[in-house]
Amino acid sequence: MVFLRKYLESCGCEPDLIALIRLISRQMDPIRKAFLDNQMYEHSLNASGELQAQMDTWADDHLIRVVGESGLVRELASEEQEKIIRFENSRCEYAMVMDPLDGSSLISTDLAVGTIVGIFENGGVLQPGSKLKAAFYTLFGPLTVLVVSVGKGVQSFAWDPETEHYLLLKDSFSVPEGTQYGTGGVRNEWLAPHVKVIDYFDQKGFKIRYSGSFVADCHQLLVYGGIYTYPGSEKKPNGKLRILFEANPLGYIITQAGGRITDGKQNILDIQPEKPHQRTPIYIGSKGIIEKIEEIYSLS
Repeated sequence: MVFLRKYLESCGCEPDLIALIRLISRQMDPIRKAFLDNQMYEHSLNASGELQAQMDTWADDHLIRVVGESGLVRELASEEQEKIIRFENSRCEYAMVMDPLDGSSLISTDLAVGTIVGIFENGGVLQPGSKLKAAFYTLFGPLTVLVVSVGKGVQSFAWDPETEHYLLLKDSFSVPEGTQYGTGGVRNEWLAPHVKVIDYFDQKGFKIRYSGSFVADCHQLLVYGGIYTYPGSEKKPNGKLRILFEANPLGYIITQAGGRITDGKQNILDIQPEKPHQRTPIYIGSKGIIEKIEEIYSLS
């Protein structure tokens, strides 16, 4: 039986990084318990102009408080906050980005949602995803599953409420060359290259799998392969998803499992973010399919 801490120690992670990953991962239990009393929507918008669910603000407030009190994080950027938060009294120089509750619009339908986290060194959140020290997400499904990478592949752990430990569930993921895809956006607003990409999928007989939760759809990629995409459009040429909170952590994890992430033209992990809520078109998943997508874009 392998616990999360034992695994992180075996990877040679610094004690403070282990402490931070374990601290955040252990907040998933109170977050899960809070779903029962936080089912409605707020009357407020987040920093991206989206209507907030009660669980968005509950999880955001809870994690900001816990991180601030820990002394482990210098800077924090959250999808729910307009500005970067700086903890001047931190004893460490880790910087953390997070989507406190991805897919929160699905709470009322009881579908899978999750929490996404990325950790950088050197005290700043505005760094390319390729510089991440660690990335992980929790998926609230039949099990509470933690998927983590510290630069040595990708592993998953399941929360055991009896022992109050994360137990190793799968010790290595490798993204297969799947034949499924999910795409966001409005079809009649898609740009020409994306239309060609979807036509290619349909011609090859790809199946459609799309839940509306980015973290849940990416988790499927680790198991089945294929592609998740939220493209640019005529109204939103930069797409919907954020580089810091969504693309970078999940792109890092998928890349560590042998997959890739692109905006159609370049590896998103190589982009230098200029602001916290910077958006990007996203294609993420199987390496071979990403290469085909970039070929389609290059000829469009």
